[in-house]
Amino acid sequence: QVQLVESGGGLVQAGGSLRLSCAASGRTFSSYAMGWFRQAPGKEREFVAAITWSGGDTYYADSVKGRFTISRNNVKNTVALQMNSLKPEDTAVYYCAGRMSRMYYYTSLHEYPYWGQGTQVTVSS
Repeated sequence: QVQLVESGGGLVQAGGSLRLSCAASGRTFSSYAMGWFRQAPGKEREFVAAITWSGGDTYYADSVKGRFTISRNNVKNTVALQMNSLKPEDTAVYYCAGRMSRMYYYTSLHEYPYWGQGTQVTVSS
């Protein structure tokens, strides 16, 4: 089992950048595929980015492709989401999620059993 804690959210102007971090507990983090999701007020939680256990493969939602970058450090037990060229429509609570897998990345929230508490990102116009 892994526990996840996000940090790095905040208020930023459109066009700016933020870097979210997710710290994981446990000694098996390197066996986990990880993902980032977000949920805006009144909307369903949606996929943002995913990464395999080794960091060798990544996948992005079309809405963030070319602006966001997911990465991980299996020594520090962290996964990060670098967000550039932020838009007001990126405003949401951002969640990191994990599942034990040394095969694939995953894009459906239903495939992740472990979730952080979320961190708020607000982009002003």
